Amino acid sequence: MHDILRIILYAFYIYIILSTISVILLENRNPHKSISWLVVLIFIPFVGLFLYLIFGQDYRKRKIISQKSIQRINMRPCAAIDLKELDDSGIDVDFLKLIYMLKANSEADAYTHNKIDVFAVGENIFDSIFEAIRNAKNHIHIEFFIFEDDKISNELRKLLIQKSKEGVRVRMIYDYIGSYKLSKNYLRSLRTAGVHAKPFLPLRLRVRRSKINYRNHRKLIVIDGVVGFTGGINIADRYLYGSSLGKWRDTVVRIEGAGVHGIQKLFLIDWFFVERKLITDEKYFPTPIKFSKNIIQTVSSGPDTDWQAIMQGICNAIMAANHYVYIHTPYFMPNELVNGCIQMAALSGTEIRLMIPEKSDSRLSDLSASSYLGDVLEAGVRVFKYQAGMMHSKAIVIDDFVSIVGSSNIDERSFTLHFEVNAFIYDEKTALHLKRLFIDDMVHCKELTLEEWNNRQRRQKMKESFARLFSPLM
Repeated sequence: MHDILRIILYAFYIYIILSTISVILLENRNPHKSISWLVVLIFIPFVGLFLYLIFGQDYRKRKIISQKSIQRINMRPCAAIDLKELDDSGIDVDFLKLIYMLKANSEADAYTHNKIDVFAVGENIFDSIFEAIRNAKNHIHIEFFIFEDDKISNELRKLLIQKSKEGVRVRMIYDYIGSYKLSKNYLRSLRTAGVHAKPFLPLRLRVRRSKINYRNHRKLIVIDGVVGFTGGINIADRYLYGSSLGKWRDTVVRIEGAGVHGIQKLFLIDWFFVERKLITDEKYFPTPIKFSKNIIQTVSSGPDTDWQAIMQGICNAIMAANHYVYIHTPYFMPNELVNGCIQMAALSGTEIRLMIPEKSDSRLSDLSASSYLGDVLEAGVRVFKYQAGMMHSKAIVIDDFVSIVGSSNIDERSFTLHFEVNAFIYDEKTALHLKRLFIDDMVHCKELTLEEWNNRQRRQKMKESFARLFSPLM
């Protein structure tokens, strides 16, 4: 009897596995991602199936955020310019094409005459954020992947409570999984004081409909519709005081002017998703002050978009470069398209420099990232490993003109699974600032040569190759 039951269970499991495999194949995903899931299903019986049902289903074609609602917010009159105004602006034609593409693939409006400040030191970043919040008169919109229940996060909590009691409308979005350490008391104190704090995609016990794999990785702040922030930090002590890895190095931009409208639009789209309230009041889009001549596009991507907009923007920008591309990223696990663009640009004579942490907060990511370095080294890319702590900056600077700063890593999770935001900035001053920061960071780096990479121990190569199998899933 037991033998018959065992045979039935095995037959049923094989049927489920074959059915799941057929679904994966019919989805026509990236082959690497499909193969990774097939490996998991075959070599980790039962557990692999459970992991696929939780993490592996593709909701991109089943829009998580209503496109109709996004369009209604995007129709809100704001300070965006008509792109045709840029045709005679003197901007390099390839960078003009980048601007047009980002408008087409993500509705990323272009905003001119902004004031842009770049911050790379944790103390300066939080001082600027806290000062802006203290000066808020009408509203505070804040959205982060991680709010830790620690010293800096509690300082922020007290400040938000204070501003709410002063009559400032405070809206806060936190990722349910990323901010899992937030206590009930932390959230209760905010809500009791009138702060509207909402989780993004809270965990539901529905295995077949689980969206746990889709996280909100964005980092946004908007104050009164006139000051905006975005970048790579989260609200956590490690960005100020460091961790076992040492000091954390990150990049954040503070924006004043019309470009804040782009950040505001994105926050309100996310707010509609978590609260189901559509906010389009014109007080959230005040007439901006004009500052320096430049252009900003706030580019979003995620499971709610038709295109992998940030990934496409990065590829387009790299291929448009004539002189150099400097890349900061904490996790380097590029898909074939990004990897190919980096290699082609380097082979074409563009100077490509890539900076990654010598040791990140994810051992598996480090192993996987190392497996990708051989191809880019062979193409002529210079690779630098940051040794002064944790390099968490997500910033790219190109040809003293284009800067890309935001939340997206160079990996498949950021390109396809996470809700991300990057500011694409067309401005010489900002680019030169980021270039100088990159060069300063090189003092704390060890350059990796192709010879060193090729001479790794065989055991190390095996570990890296195994980790790479899971890179589309990380």
